[in-house]
Amino acid sequence: MRRCIVIALAFAFTADTVISAQEWPLWRSYAARFLDDQVRVIDRDAGDRTTSEGQAYAMFFSLVANDRSRFDRLLAWSERNLAGGDLGSRLPSWLWGRAPDGEWRVLDANSASDADVWMAYTLLEAGDAWGEPRYRQLGGALAARIAEQEVAHIPNVGVTLTPGARGFQKDETYRLNPSYLTPQLFARLAELLPEGPWREMAPSLPALIEKSAPRGFAMDWMDVDSAGRVRPSELGSYDAIRVYLWVGLLHADAREREPLLRVLSGMTGAVRSSGTVPEKVRTDGRIDSAKGPVGFSAALIPFLTALGEQDLASAQLSRVRAELDASTGLFGKPAKYYDQNLALFALGSLEGYFWFDAHGRLRTRWKPD
Repeated sequence: MRRCIVIALAFAFTADTVISAQEWPLWRSYAARFLDDQVRVIDRDAGDRTTSEGQAYAMFFSLVANDRSRFDRLLAWSERNLAGGDLGSRLPSWLWGRAPDGEWRVLDANSASDADVWMAYTLLEAGDAWGEPRYRQLGGALAARIAEQEVAHIPNVGVTLTPGARGFQKDETYRLNPSYLTPQLFARLAELLPEGPWREMAPSLPALIEKSAPRGFAMDWMDVDSAGRVRPSELGSYDAIRVYLWVGLLHADAREREPLLRVLSGMTGAVRSSGTVPEKVRTDGRIDSAKGPVGFSAALIPFLTALGEQDLASAQLSRVRAELDASTGLFGKPAKYYDQNLALFALGSLEGYFWFDAHGRLRTRWKPD
């Protein structure tokens, strides 16, 4: 059923054009707007900064598009500027930009584990897809650094990913970010790197997400202590929206999918009652801001589709399509960096450019097997 819904929605979005395996119009438009010649991803809404998240996502999209030249330049820039020239032995710094003295450099040397996991995963998948041992070696080395510096064993909770190498543990309490806990990536890393901690992360994931999502809404952050108590943050918004996206992108046979869909029921009810995806939701279920940006609507399409909510998914797709700016090929006026990233994940999957199998392996239109 889900596959039929996806095909129907994708046909509605692309019926007027036939696109080759290497041609991905949204990625091309994104690269033209947000990537420079070096290649670095520029967040034009935040002082033209670059983050490890932006670089990791762009590497993933380059792989999906079979855009190896851009992939190599993204990797080279990231290694040189975020990892001191050696991504195999150093986690990338999360933030690079213009310093107060006018110089462009690393502004915060701490890591961001979600970006690191996406980068390691993408390097490993690129090594398989393009038959490049160097990518596999680098991805494995980065995954080993993540396991060493960004993974914690929390008593009464289990093994999980901390948001960065430093600053997220105080005494016996850890601050975690639910949107960093991407089940399909952990599943794939567990297959490729069985000696790592990845397989141990899966059992604790549904319970952690459930405890972090009171009233069925994902929150941006949560504090977890050694007694297993979880205290969600007061707000679910720009981080939390990715929780629904990652769950929606899970393969129908992924074992975490059904439990995770169930614990996020609050968002489904909110969309059904208002017709919009809220921008900000409080822990008690109060909607602070009733209409999120266009990227939020895009992010919810795979989630609603996975639930079989075809009408709700179609309504969000219509909203996304209505905000396409023909002059830029991007969504919204002006086009925002984060919206386009959410749309690339959501619509890229919807239109069949990529998908994850039940074990988290990346499949693409240009290399489906």
